[in-house]
Amino acid sequence: MGLKIAPEHRCTPYSSKSYPYSQSVEKRIVESMGRIYGPYTGRCFKSVRETDIEHIVARSEAHDSGLCASGERVQREFSHDLLNLTLASPSVNRHQKRDRDAAEWLPDLNQCWFAKRVIDVKTKYQLTVDRREAEALSAVLSQCDSTDMIHLKCVDNQPEPVLEKNQPSALESNHPLAIWDENGNGRITCSEARKHGIAPVRRDHPAYIYMRDGDGDGIVCE
Repeated sequence: MGLKIAPEHRCTPYSSKSYPYSQSVEKRIVESMGRIYGPYTGRCFKSVRETDIEHIVARSEAHDSGLCASGERVQREFSHDLLNLTLASPSVNRHQKRDRDAAEWLPDLNQCWFAKRVIDVKTKYQLTVDRREAEALSAVLSQCDSTDMIHLKCVDNQPEPVLEKNQPSALESNHPLAIWDENGNGRITCSEARKHGIAPVRRDHPAYIYMRDGDGDGIVCE
């Protein structure tokens, strides 16, 4: 693998503001894949408005794996590096993966591609892996014939999970979508959040995973 094995260590406090990135990078991600595609699940999207920019090696995980000792220039470069960027639905990016490493989370699809990308990114930025992460990455790659991204044929644009507007009984009355998603489209907009007095919405709020966090700073509708 060629990576240094060491426990994660937060040598300086982490702040997403130290790792900013422009929303315009989405265009470069789409161009690299040829379509608006989520490789973790094989889902296709009609618009980037339905996706989050996803850091394959999460910014906070990279920070704790050595980037905390790097300067501002390197941290900004990491945040914009196409090698470490892809697209994912908000539910996958914010609720399932978040800042987890490969020992804690693997995608349903493209595990071989994902593991190779993690290693490539960590090698480029001289980041460490902890013992459990190294074992998880090795276990995945030992079963791979190829580390190329698998592109599934898109047959529809169904969100994860499917929440039909004409099936309100599918949601409990205290579900975030039942409370704040007034148009029943499976997402909560800033307009809806402000109307209900919950804006700004932070990462730990139950509405957050159903909203679009364009800059990935953990706060929407600021």
